Amino acid sequence: MKTTRELYCQYLLSSQVNYTCTNLADHFADLTHDDVSRFLKESHLTPKLLWDNVKNLITSRLEGYVIFDDVVIEKIHSNKIQGVRRQYSGNQHGIVKGIGVVNCVYYDPVDDQFWVIDYRVFDPERDGKTKLDHVRDMLLSALHRGLLFGYVLMDSWYATAGLMKLIISKNKVFYCPLKSNRKVDDSEAKQPYRAVSKLDWTRTEQKKGKLVKLNKFPLDVKVRLFRVEVSTDRTEWLITNNLSQDSTQSAHEESSLRWKIEQLHREEKQLTGIAKCQCRTNRSQRNHIAAASLVWLRLTQIAYDCQTTVYQLKYGLLSDYLRTQLTRPTIKFA
Repeated sequence: MKTTRELYCQYLLSSQVNYTCTNLADHFADLTHDDVSRFLKESHLTPKLLWDNVKNLITSRLEGYVIFDDVVIEKIHSNKIQGVRRQYSGNQHGIVKGIGVVNCVYYDPVDDQFWVIDYRVFDPERDGKTKLDHVRDMLLSALHRGLLFGYVLMDSWYATAGLMKLIISKNKVFYCPLKSNRKVDDSEAKQPYRAVSKLDWTRTEQKKGKLVKLNKFPLDVKVRLFRVEVSTDRTEWLITNNLSQDSTQSAHEESSLRWKIEQLHREEKQLTGIAKCQCRTNRSQRNHIAAASLVWLRLTQIAYDCQTTVYQLKYGLLSDYLRTQLTRPTIKFA
């Protein structure tokens, strides 16, 4: 096979706007579109490959965070790509056509570094698994691999009783937001369950939070609920099983670390061409996603080593090109 994983990843890293099989073939000697297409169709790049490349880069510690969230790799104009389905996109704030990917990020607060360590393609027609199933699998996989961490961060979509019970059973601390209609009890069973948006708050509770019981949770399991005024017209409700947490500000700062995974999603889309593959087969799309994840990993590793950003590294290639053309132009003006 003429196209290799190293060549394809190098292409994704080096190219700026075009990430197609044809473009790679046009810029590499003795390579054809069919060669590149065959590589994507016949290779088998999996999430384990990502872990094999990142495990030695991480300094895992009990202060670490594991963060879960999903992203939609948009295929808005696609009608024939396998694995594409209509689903909600937070980026578009609506339903779009695309391939869903559930990511797992590890954040080291000591070195202030984060890494994508695992992912799953959301394709229920193929494997019958929900996004919650994928998060559960990745959480158990991280534990099985011996990754050290003390905290789990996730979006309100994943704030289910089953997943939170699993995290508690593994002696981990979670922080996650709740939807405004989530029902809780803050009255020690003296009143019916109420939506968090309907609760009454004293001044002390606004600063330190309050103990509540989530609906459909065991009677002896309590969590701490915080009301965070993000802006004048937006309020967020956060929960944690860390009952010693008594600061709304601190709880908000802990939960806000989950935006590291949003940074991953933005950088992958803007720098690796993860959403630009036009191949139609499910296997080709999965291989492209795996390659793009490896490219992000490589860019991030170099950025940390050089104390720069992934954007400066990627766009620096254009600066190098411009300097070369100004001193030794391929097409001369005069």
